[in-house]
Amino acid sequence: MKIIGKLLLGIIALIVILVAILLFNTFRVSSKQVDPDPIDPIAISDSSFVHLSGAIQFPTISFNEDTPPDSAIFNGFHRFLVTTFPQVHQTMELTKINEYSLLYTWKGSDSNLKPIILMSHQDVVPVDEPTLGQWEAPPFEGRITADHIIGRGTLDDKSSLMALLESAEMLIGEGFVPAQTIYFAFGHDEEVGGPKGAAKIAEYLEKQGVQAAFTLDEGGMIAEGMIPGVDQPVSMINVAEKGFASFRLIVETQGGHSSSPPKENTIGMLAQAIVDLENNQLPYRLVEPVEYQLEYLGPELPFLQKMAFANPWLLKGPVLEALNSHTSTAPTIIDGGFKNNVIPTVAEATINFRILPGETIESVQEHIESTINDKIRVEPVGFLTNPSPSSSIESEAFKKLEKTIRSVFPSSVVMPGLIAGGTDARYFYGISEGVYRYYPIRISPEAMTRFHGIDEKISKENYKEMIQFTYQLMKRFNEN
Repeated sequence: MKIIGKLLLGIIALIVILVAILLFNTFRVSSKQVDPDPIDPIAISDSSFVHLSGAIQFPTISFNEDTPPDSAIFNGFHRFLVTTFPQVHQTMELTKINEYSLLYTWKGSDSNLKPIILMSHQDVVPVDEPTLGQWEAPPFEGRITADHIIGRGTLDDKSSLMALLESAEMLIGEGFVPAQTIYFAFGHDEEVGGPKGAAKIAEYLEKQGVQAAFTLDEGGMIAEGMIPGVDQPVSMINVAEKGFASFRLIVETQGGHSSSPPKENTIGMLAQAIVDLENNQLPYRLVEPVEYQLEYLGPELPFLQKMAFANPWLLKGPVLEALNSHTSTAPTIIDGGFKNNVIPTVAEATINFRILPGETIESVQEHIESTINDKIRVEPVGFLTNPSPSSSIESEAFKKLEKTIRSVFPSSVVMPGLIAGGTDARYFYGISEGVYRYYPIRISPEAMTRFHGIDEKISKENYKEMIQFTYQLMKRFNEN
C-alpha cells in the first residue's frame, strides 16, 4: 500500500509540475501587436470603381502553360492603363518583359537607398462555362452595383494592380517624389506559374544589379471570421510559401477481359496507390513561419487555445494540423479505361503536393516511391517549385509593413505565416532582402470560395481600403 501511495503521490506531483509549466508558458506570452500611428486618410474618388471595372473587362486569361497570351487583349489592357493613369506613364519608365509583363520604374531621389518592389499580376483564371448562369453578372462585364464590383480578377489579382496605380497617380498629382526607387512588377502568367513573366522580370532586375530592401506581392489578406476564437480581423502577412509539385502515377499491365480479371488489375493498382498515399501522408512539423503564427496569434486567443499555442512541445499535434503545417497530398486527375468489359492496359493519376519548407521535390518523389507499389511508374509533371525561403520579421522593411497595416487597420491582428498557395513572389528572393505577401483583401469563409470560383467580387469599401493601404505604404517607406 505504501508503494501504491508513493506512486500516486509521484503521479500527482508530475501532474502539478506539468500544469505549472503549462500555466507559466501561457501567462508568459504577451501581445506582439505594435501600436498604430495616427494617419490622415486620403479622399478616394468613386472613379476608382470605374477604373477597376474597366480593367475587369479585359479577359487576360491564362489557360495553361502551352497556350500563348491573347496579344490583342493584353495589349488592349496596356493601352487602357496608359489612358487611365496618364501621370504614372509620364513620370515612370515602362519596360515590357517578354512582350506582356510590365515593369514600371519610379526613380527615387536618393540613389543610396535600396529600392522596393511592389507586385501584382495581370492574368486571371478561366471561367467554367457551365457556371455562367450562377454569376450575379457576367464575369468580364465589370458590373458596378450599390456595394460591389463584380468580375474575374476583382480578388485575384487586378484589384491590387489597379490600387497600386491609383495610389501612385494620386501621389504624383500631389508632387510626391519617392526617396528610394519604387518598381511595380506586373507579370502576365502567374496563374500558370509565372515562368515567362515574373521570373523574367526578376532576371532582368538582377542583370541591372538591383538589390531591393523589400518586395510585396499578393498572398496575404485580412481574414474575417476564419480563425476560431479570434473576433478581430487578422492581417496575414505570409513570409514564405510552400512548394508546388505534381506527380503522375502510371500503371501499365497486359489488360484483359473483365470476366477474367488478373490478380493485379490496372485500375485497382492505381486506386490502391492513391489510398496508400492518402493514408501515409508526410508528417506535421513545426517550421519557422508557423512558429511566427504561434507567437503572434497565440496571445490573442481565448485561454485554452492560448495554452495550446504557448506549449506546442506538448500540444503540437492538433495545433500543427489546424495550421496545415505539413506537405499536403491531393489527387487531382485520374484517367483509365475506355469500355466497361475491358481491363485497360494503362491507367494514370496525378497527385498534387504542397511542399512544407524543409522538404523538397526530390524528397516528395522518394516518399511516393517508397509508399506505393514499385510496379507503378512515378513521373514529375508540369510546373514544379521547391518551398521558398522565409523572410525576416525583424527587418526594418517588415516593421514598416507591420506599422502601416496597424495604422490603416488598427483593429486587425497582424500575423506572419506560411501560405500554401504559390505566388510570383518566389522569384524575387535572389534580388530582395525580404519578400512578403499581403494586400488587405477582406476574406470571410463565404468569400473564400469566390477565389477562382463563382461570382468573384470585391466590395467598394474594401477596394478603397486597398488604395488607402498602398498609398500609406509608399509614403511610409519614404519617411526618415
